[in-house]
Amino acid sequence: MSKKDRKILQFPRRPQPKADYQRVKSLYTTAEIQQLFGLSERMIRRWTEQGVIQPASASAADDPQYDFQALTVLRRVRELRAQGLTLKQVEAELQGQMNLFKSDPGRVTHILTPFEEALLMHERGDQKAAELYREAISSGDNVADAYCNLGIIELEVGSAPKALDCFTFALKVYPRHVEAHYNLANLYFDAGNLKLAKLHYETSRELEPSFSPLYYNLALVYYELKELASAVAALHRYKDLSPDDEKESVDELLGWLEKACALDSV
Repeated sequence: MSKKDRKILQFPRRPQPKADYQRVKSLYTTAEIQQLFGLSERMIRRWTEQGVIQPASASAADDPQYDFQALTVLRRVRELRAQGLTLKQVEAELQGQMNLFKSDPGRVTHILTPFEEALLMHERGDQKAAELYREAISSGDNVADAYCNLGIIELEVGSAPKALDCFTFALKVYPRHVEAHYNLANLYFDAGNLKLAKLHYETSRELEPSFSPLYYNLALVYYELKELASAVAALHRYKDLSPDDEKESVDELLGWLEKACALDSV
């Protein structure tokens, strides 16, 4: 085998992206909040006890879930951290703004907005969800999120071009929309456009450095582009953020990739 031949690198099998397309949901578990925002379980429970974020009304105390209103607060956390604030400073800032996020305790009923209703329909697999997302967009109700989720529906019915439009419109409305960037990256990855996939994965990383699945997918893109040192670094970061039960399999892939990287530098 020639030196040149030894530098042709291949995974034992071509891995698929680590996580599927990301949509905005009506409810999130503590584990999902940890993954999306890079917060520890201890911090999430502390902010819940302090009333900084509110669990969904039907959640059990030992296994709380968080609705879209909590997601709005946590996105504010993301923005404050991007400005350089520490978690302690973020906490102080949020406590000063709690009256902006708390609902009116005297309000007994809550009429769902088109977007909130669309979230519920989407999770039930009801085709009416797409119509409601469009209604939400027309009425200015959570427009970026509605476009993002409408893009997911377009993918589910096999219309990648329309999905591309939806994710792009989501970013036009809100350029820092992490899920839309991540979904565009997955879309470009699936289409074989690795440079654009890399761009949007890297943008997602800048916006939310603790979102673990993007590092695995970014490692795949770097590998395909023969940027092996970057692939190794991304996979190490994924390992740092991944659950303990996944670390062994990540170690196996890392060992193989590090050997390939060393071989490539010969």
